[in-house]
Amino acid sequence: MALRLASLFFPLLLAGGGAIAAPLLRPDIALPLAAELVDATLAACQAQGRGAAVAVVDRGGNLVALKRADGVGPHNTLAAQRKAYTALSSKTPTRVLAERARSDPDSANLATLPELLLLGGGLPLMSGNEVIGAIGVAGAGGAAMDEACAARAIAALASKLSIQTN
Repeated sequence: MALRLASLFFPLLLAGGGAIAAPLLRPDIALPLAAELVDATLAACQAQGRGAAVAVVDRGGNLVALKRADGVGPHNTLAAQRKAYTALSSKTPTRVLAERARSDPDSANLATLPELLLLGGGLPLMSGNEVIGAIGVAGAGGAAMDEACAARAIAALASKLSIQTN
């Protein structure tokens, strides 16, 4: 750890002519935060009488947390993960991306990428202007309901977690 911190400070020390600068801190989606987001999303869906599969990815697109409510089809776990990945990589809610793909021939090509899922239910997670991860929901009863569950959870946790959606 000391070596890693030293490697952050040494270039700053040289570049700053001797002045010591603090390392840049980047907010990220770690397991405790991801688990809280998943649980809040499932609770928001259940409040509407729905189950769902919910996935959270970090800024690198890595799956951090995934849960599927009882009775939700198993294909929804992959759909939730792909929606989260799509929202992260495009920095756009997947509903908006799906609308663009339907109306813009250039954007329609995105549907040919197997990793992307152009279907509502994925939202980027932001800290300020920076995308730090994304959440994807599938199986709650349609794309609008998927997105609504995620949005409710994010709104409920935003002040505590310093995140918001686009």
